Amino acid sequence: MGSLAGLLVELGHRVSGSDVRFDPPMGPALASWGVTCLTGFAVEHLDPAPDLVVVGNVCRRDNPEVVAAQERGLPLTHVAGALQRFVLQGASPLVVAGTHGKTTTSALSAWLLERAGLLPGFFIGGMPGNFDTSFRAPRGKKSLTQMRSPPFVIEGDEYDTAFFEKTAKFLHYRADVAILTSIEHDHIDIYPTPEAYEEAFRRFVEGISPSGLIVANAADRTVVRLVLEAARARISYFAIEGEDTGGIAAHFAAAPAAPQGPGIAFDLFAGGVACGRHYLSAPGIHNLKNALAALAASVEGYGARLADAGAALADFRGVRRRQELLFEVGGVRVYDDFAHHPTAVGATLAALRRHHPNGRLLAVFEPRSATACRKLHQESYPASFDAADTVVIAPLGRTGLADGERLDRDELRRALEARGRAAATPDDVDAIVAYVVEASGPGDTIAVLSNGAFDGIHEKLARALEARAR
Repeated sequence: MGSLAGLLVELGHRVSGSDVRFDPPMGPALASWGVTCLTGFAVEHLDPAPDLVVVGNVCRRDNPEVVAAQERGLPLTHVAGALQRFVLQGASPLVVAGTHGKTTTSALSAWLLERAGLLPGFFIGGMPGNFDTSFRAPRGKKSLTQMRSPPFVIEGDEYDTAFFEKTAKFLHYRADVAILTSIEHDHIDIYPTPEAYEEAFRRFVEGISPSGLIVANAADRTVVRLVLEAARARISYFAIEGEDTGGIAAHFAAAPAAPQGPGIAFDLFAGGVACGRHYLSAPGIHNLKNALAALAASVEGYGARLADAGAALADFRGVRRRQELLFEVGGVRVYDDFAHHPTAVGATLAALRRHHPNGRLLAVFEPRSATACRKLHQESYPASFDAADTVVIAPLGRTGLADGERLDRDELRRALEARGRAAATPDDVDAIVAYVVEASGPGDTIAVLSNGAFDGIHEKLARALEARAR
């Protein structure tokens, strides 16, 4: 919602927004963009009457401003509807969809198109390091080899839009070019079964016109099955050399060569032709797959020169909260990452272990999302922490779940110990910080994994490590 407010200001609109607080970093950013920030929710915030009220998907139907807007007959929409109305009409949407990797792949796509000279617009659910903001209005050229409008890269969230229109956001984005990174059952509060989750993606794939392009992960069986069953658009597959693609030939493939600095060198193949050695600044095989998808979408979807896009990978600066090194104190490195699904947890920790092969790796995990707090992945989580030496499981970030429904932290701890990991389940953040500081030493790496604020744990860790160093 904050990024949407900034984007609408950039487009020339006057924008105000209500929230219970305007904490950093978004609060100061909103003020700097010229958004009027109104603390709390009050009917008076609708005076004078706005031309449009945009409702976030965490806003409930009994919100006083929502109730007043409906009683007055003011037009209501949601994030996806606002983007559709104000941005997508004159743009060519590149929609990045999938359970994992959406934010990083969106940031990569925007950066590759930028370096190719297409000056894309973008709307990304994280802060990309190569740009000053997470949004930008379309301002560039038409694609170089296709008769498409200027590209607009958008992170295609499968979560719902608002209480009054419970459909996936990405169904509103009218993709010309789409990336499908992966499909694994998630958002159990919206999609109670894997079939319901897959159906949202099926509708997304069906909605892409025959003149469009779908860039699909050849090593994800669910992705391949859905695009083969439902796609009308052309399909371009990507994969890492050696992955099991079930016989699907990858149009874009990468053969990892060797770690090089913080990133990874790889040999690129496009259409079966060797295209030389390239370097990706971001660590991890999962990020290399994200880069392949972004390359395929930029080159095949919008005509970017492969040489330009490939060279830009070395200058990619990542995304905040995605394997972000926050600080190093007394020889202990502390990373922040958004990972909460078992697949993402495993990929993140494997990348950090590869980047820091010496010293211990301590994972501090907060189960916070609606899916992570439930038993859905109780059996999958233990293996996802195999790259770590020590695992700390924080209290669940949600309350009110029945005993048989919620993730069992003690059961998870026992399963981790059975796999040879040291594991602990402290009762609060202060106890977590004390445990981690006691368990870590110079040369070690701490990975904090949460999709929320985690009760200020990063600042508390910094203070505790600094006090120990002194």
